[in-house]
Amino acid sequence: MNHYDLILLGAGHAHLGVLRRWALVERPPGRIALLSAGPQAWYSGMLPGLLAQRFGPEECRIELDPLCRAAKVELIVAQAEGLDPQQRQVRLDDGRHLATRWLSLNVGAEVAAPPQRGAAMQALAVKPFADFLAGWRAWQADPQPLAILGGGAAGVELALALAGQVPELSLFCSAQLLEGHNPGLHMRAWGHLRQRGVRVREHCPIDLIDGDRLVSGEDPVWRGGRLLLASGARALPWLGHSDLACDAGGFVQIGATLQSHSHPWVFAVGDCASLPGARKSGVYSVRQGPVLAANLAAVLRGQPLRRYRPQRHSLALLATGDGGALMGWQQWSAGGQLFGRWKDHLDQGFIRRHSISG
Repeated sequence: MNHYDLILLGAGHAHLGVLRRWALVERPPGRIALLSAGPQAWYSGMLPGLLAQRFGPEECRIELDPLCRAAKVELIVAQAEGLDPQQRQVRLDDGRHLATRWLSLNVGAEVAAPPQRGAAMQALAVKPFADFLAGWRAWQADPQPLAILGGGAAGVELALALAGQVPELSLFCSAQLLEGHNPGLHMRAWGHLRQRGVRVREHCPIDLIDGDRLVSGEDPVWRGGRLLLASGARALPWLGHSDLACDAGGFVQIGATLQSHSHPWVFAVGDCASLPGARKSGVYSVRQGPVLAANLAAVLRGQPLRRYRPQRHSLALLATGDGGALMGWQQWSAGGQLFGRWKDHLDQGFIRRHSISG
């Protein structure tokens, strides 16, 4: 069995930030590994642009091997399927076990999906991104009417990116479109979706996929063969079976130092973690990165830990599929090509900062 001082499990935004910082300055002592399901990290913010054919796949992902080598961190490409907190071991799907003194989780979450009866409808989740892109390429060969489940930022961006690529597109929201965002952004998004011919159904939760029908309550609301899942986050099942303290949704409960409530040797950040005030958004995961890097270095050196405080507000930039974007900040909203260029600058900057050649 391989033994490590620290395993970074998952190549999420925060862990990418940790690796970048360690590549630029001396990393902490000990044997450290990054465990990732694939050799590349896809940047979710650029997925709508990729689907709108504004970017190529190579522009939207980060090669992990050169980044890990620069940070002097071992890269292990394998799928984790379990965690034994008592033995401090990570179990891989090939039967191997990895032992570690410290563990950091940045594994994201699954996309929530309604129960399905029968196989008449193909359901494709937006995560994991590599699987989604392979499925979408197959669908592109034979365009058909499409429904998208999820009225958040991801669902809106995907609808605007794909509206011209399928014969008919419907977007189903369990609550109001862009629930939690300001009214101006809501109205701007409605206008763009209407202009692109997207049929929007608010307050229409989908409770069942029954054959080729979507059912809300007891009423069928859509019929077709293809469904794109961009709905809320669902915790990875193996986290809930790990004996870590989790909230009602199965997400790992952490404190301000980003450590597990029940097992302080485990850190957790991003969508897999539950911390009051921290939303499940890449923006928050990115902001957790510097504190996580400092605290992982601190525990390996026996030094005091820092505290993370979630920001009260976050900027929303939603791609409109035509090179523009919608902006939401507190009670302000705006839109246009200028904001699209701003979003592209931020997204491409993230890729550049974490990409190391050679």
